[in-house]
Amino acid sequence: MSAYSSKARLRGRCIGFVPTMGALHEGHLSLIRQAGKDNDLVLVSIFVNPAQFGPKEDLRKYPRTFIRDARLCKNSGVDVIFYPGIAQMYPEGYRTYVSVEGLSDCLCGRSRPGHFKGVATVVAKLFNIVQPDTAYFGVKDAQQSVMIRKMVQDLNIPVKIRVMPTVREGSGLALSSRNDYLSLNEKKDALILSRSLSFAEYLIKSGLKDADRVISAMKQLILKKRSAKIDYISIVDASTLRPLKKIAGECLIALAVRIGRTRLIDNVVVKVSLRKDNR
Repeated sequence: MSAYSSKARLRGRCIGFVPTMGALHEGHLSLIRQAGKDNDLVLVSIFVNPAQFGPKEDLRKYPRTFIRDARLCKNSGVDVIFYPGIAQMYPEGYRTYVSVEGLSDCLCGRSRPGHFKGVATVVAKLFNIVQPDTAYFGVKDAQQSVMIRKMVQDLNIPVKIRVMPTVREGSGLALSSRNDYLSLNEKKDALILSRSLSFAEYLIKSGLKDADRVISAMKQLILKKRSAKIDYISIVDASTLRPLKKIAGECLIALAVRIGRTRLIDNVVVKVSLRKDNR
């Protein structure tokens, strides 16, 4: 992979890169298509990264659909798939990890300790191996995107990061490989995530700037669904992920909710000011 990328770069070819764990869906494909528009070559990695799975998360159950994924990549214009094994990425005696302090232990990091250290480590390794000019991520994983931007900045990694909009079903449900775990009734209940975010955005744009009150309203709405169990709802600064009391500037409203046994995440970014109303 490194040799291929080095030769391509020597020929002046621009490389767009989409790192994935496979089980591709339209959200991934939207990143791939954007990479194809922006670059000469499109590279996709498929690697189910054990370092980002917690002790209570079953690595073995994560869907592995390489043949289907390879077909989707080919049809979407991917030039190369990088498909390493665990022993290649983490050989015996591996001991080096990347931790982005202050961005990894909040939001999803509170309930998934070590997850973002695993994400940062594998992304740093992939960047070093693939040597892309630009890497593409989805804003649905907002915390991951903020963390990777910071890692690239702090470690002087010469990769441009592009964060693309969340792709949703017609119902509003954010696309995720985890949606396949939902029953039909749970999938209906899962719509409450995007609806609660839309409700929060409406409240803020109507003048409500007290973060605790917005969160309380979201909780009341979500808990009307009997299958729903809230992991967290947070309103934070979109750049630093620091919690906000008074909503102003560019804020990220992020949540994680279990629908039955399936943990889902979603978010929305809202730009506001405090000039008109401080409720």
